[in-house]
Amino acid sequence: MSGMGMDDAERQVNVLHRTMGEQNAQQQKRLPIPPAWKRLQQSLQPPSIVKIALVLLVVVAARGLVHVSSAHGDDAYLGPKIPPHVLDLRDVILTAAHSGNIEELKSAFDVSGSVPDLGISPRSDPIKALKDRSADPNGRDTLAALVQALEMPPAALPLGNDIENNLIYVWPGLSTRPLDKLTPSEQVDLYRLVSPELAADMRAKKRWLWWRVIIGADGTWTLFRKSN
Repeated sequence: MSGMGMDDAERQVNVLHRTMGEQNAQQQKRLPIPPAWKRLQQSLQPPSIVKIALVLLVVVAARGLVHVSSAHGDDAYLGPKIPPHVLDLRDVILTAAHSGNIEELKSAFDVSGSVPDLGISPRSDPIKALKDRSADPNGRDTLAALVQALEMPPAALPLGNDIENNLIYVWPGLSTRPLDKLTPSEQVDLYRLVSPELAADMRAKKRWLWWRVIIGADGTWTLFRKSN
């Protein structure tokens, strides 16, 4: 029994040696990995968590700088801070003007609580008067001027009747500025509103000769008329 056990052990050792020898031979037969493949494998390795975190940090910081810069630019363009009820009335007027139907301005009169100064008799029909003064029989050029004015930055002036809140908001704000001292960007805005000939005439006369829109701090539409 013990002899048979020794023979079995020897056979197992021989089999093990043969198996290991075959594996070594197979490993030696394998071709070496070319340098190009090694570089490709390295390039395909996933980036480390630290690298990913650094990239995200740079992107977030850059977006923050862009946001701050654009916010400051928007504030400069929009001009003074406007009370919510003034903005609400402005939106109602713009909606009416964009409709192309001058009759829709009646809704803005209702929200305001009164008809603004249109340079006409209080007894006159305001819608008819605006149509009569328009080049377009439906008053759409007047509506276009209203949109142009309200899409410009306004100016806030302490000229209202309310002692505690006497600000009025004037569109366009350019109409309150000395026309010979406009900044280059303000001059561009001026040419968006009037022709170069009218702009030159306004500078020569030192007077605003285009439309003005005024809304009081209490949300009352007080004026919409063209200066002569």
